[in-house]
Parts: sequence; C-alpha cells; structure tokens
Amino acid sequence: MSISGDIAGVLLVYIYVAILLIVTEKLLDKWPELSRKFLHIMVGNVAFLLPIFRTSWVMAFVAAGPFILFTFLMSPYTPIKSIKGRTSAAGHSMGLVYYAITWAVLAYLFFDNMVIIAIGILAMSYGDGFASIIGIRFGKKKYNVFGDQKSYVGSFAMFVFTFITTVVALVYYGIPLSSYVILVLLGIAVVAAVVEGLTPKGLDNLSVPFVTAFLYWAVFIL
Repeated sequence: MSISGDIAGVLLVYIYVAILLIVTEKLLDKWPELSRKFLHIMVGNVAFLLPIFRTSWVMAFVAAGPFILFTFLMSPYTPIKSIKGRTSAAGHSMGLVYYAITWAVLAYLFFDNMVIIAIGILAMSYGDGFASIIGIRFGKKKYNVFGDQKSYVGSFAMFVFTFITTVVALVYYGIPLSSYVILVLLGIAVVAAVVEGLTPKGLDNLSVPFVTAFLYWAVFIL
C-alpha cells in the first residue's frame, strides 16, 4: 500500500508538471509573461497532491528532487548550451529551481505535518504569483529596498492571497479554524508580504515559503 501510494504520487506530479510545461512552452509561448505567471501559480497545486505520498524520502528525493536538476539544466546557467535559458525565455530564470529546492526541503522536514509543506508552497505560488500580476497591472506607487522594484499594491495582493491560500490549506488538510488560528494566519500573511517585498533578485521563491512554513511550525507545532 505504501509503495503504490508513492508511485501514484510521483506519477501524478510528473504528469501534472509535464502538462504545465507543454501548455507554457507550446500554447502560451507567444505570451511569455502570461506563460511565466501561469506556470508559477499552477505549479503550486502540487500542494493538494501531497496526501497521496506515504514516505518522506520519495516525496523529497523522487518527486521533488529531480526537478532541481531538470530546471537547472534549462536555466541560463546550464552547461548544455542547446537548452540554455529555456525556462527563462518567459522570465523563469532560476525561479523554478528554487521552487524544486523549496519543495524538496519542506517535504523532508515536515512530511508528518503536510499542511506545513502546503502552506509554504501555496504562499510561494499563489501569493507571490498574484502579487506580481496585480502589482504589474495596478501598482503605480513603487518602492525599492534591496535592488528590486516592488509595488504597494503588489505587496497587499501578496498578503491577501497568502492569507486566502493558507486558510484553504488548513481546510483541505482538516485543520480546525478558530479565531486564534485566523489571527495567526493573518500575521503569517503580513510577514510573508514583508519578506516578499524585501527579498531581492527572485530569491523570494526561497524566502517566502521557508518563512511561512517555519512560522506556522513555530506557532502550532513546536
């Protein structure tokens, strides 16, 4: 039973990511910005596939781990020149590599509390993804702290979507909601928005999920 669950989980993750890559590279290639945001957000839905897995090492090293190498080989830093920058054509750069690293680390550390993994993934995908979309579209007032220009509207969107997705994660994983829990989630969303606004050079794909996941762990699990 354990092995069959892990096999099903790995297959579903691979198939799902393959479909996303086909859509972004083949169907949305004429709209690179849309392609980038679509992939950034939709990859986060792996958070809802986590319960299928039965062992931490399979999730961390078989499902998530290979994508670290795969996305790096398609990044601007690949030693394989023929595929150099394939994931950055739509602005992905090292973002997808950070995605895979984040999932692998969180999966290994928090497998027994999958909601923590989900919170980190969803804050990174939906929170950061919609922050960028809404910030670019509506963010007229900008700020720049450590070299990356962000907008106040985008940061607010980061707060809103991080809060919404953390609530969704708790409901999906059967965690009871109370006024105290909601208050903590609001606090986590505020911190996530601040971290996203302060983190430069795309490193928010690392900082946001780790901070949100560890905050939840520190408050409710530690």
